[in-house]
Amino acid sequence: MMGLSGRPESADGKTMQPLEAHGVQVMSIGFLVAQDQAMVWRGPMVVGAFNQILNDTSWGELDYLIIDMPPGTGDIQLSLAQSVPVTGAVIVTTPQDVALLDAKRGIEMFRKVQVPILGVVENMGLHICSQCGHSEHIFGEGGADRIAYAYDVEVLGSLPLDGKIRAQCDAGTPAVAAEPNSKVSQIYGQIALRISAQLAGIGKPG
Repeated sequence: MMGLSGRPESADGKTMQPLEAHGVQVMSIGFLVAQDQAMVWRGPMVVGAFNQILNDTSWGELDYLIIDMPPGTGDIQLSLAQSVPVTGAVIVTTPQDVALLDAKRGIEMFRKVQVPILGVVENMGLHICSQCGHSEHIFGEGGADRIAYAYDVEVLGSLPLDGKIRAQCDAGTPAVAAEPNSKVSQIYGQIALRISAQLAGIGKPG
């Protein structure tokens, strides 16, 4: 999605240098294994790989360290919450009920380990036909609003179901880099600003 490939280099033989694209430092287990290798790993192996990526990467100066987690409440989420100080969690969901169940479990888990919920992002919230302009809530409507209301958290933004987002990610150029002035990029920007504001609030004394 960032247009990156290849294995990370190591200057000292102990730590890995993150790859970089679009001004963002990136590290992924995908850089360390063959592209067609199936990741058939048990919980302890996944947690070990996660800890190695997190702790053995020679990160440069960072504004934020963002960790993209799989959906649900597995070993890796618990390991993250218990091994490093996590400032906050952003819950990403689609509007349909099945996805909302995973989102609810995620909120409950992070709250149990005292990780603040920064808000909810709704993905694929609305589809607008590129041919006729008709808009349709293909995956349901109002899911993020309902979960945000139930858990007293903020809806950070709603992204549309847009073929351009998929095509740009497949090409390794995210929407914000490919079309910085587009409507989708503006939504991403608004979400980032709201997350930043939440983090600033958490960082204040008291």
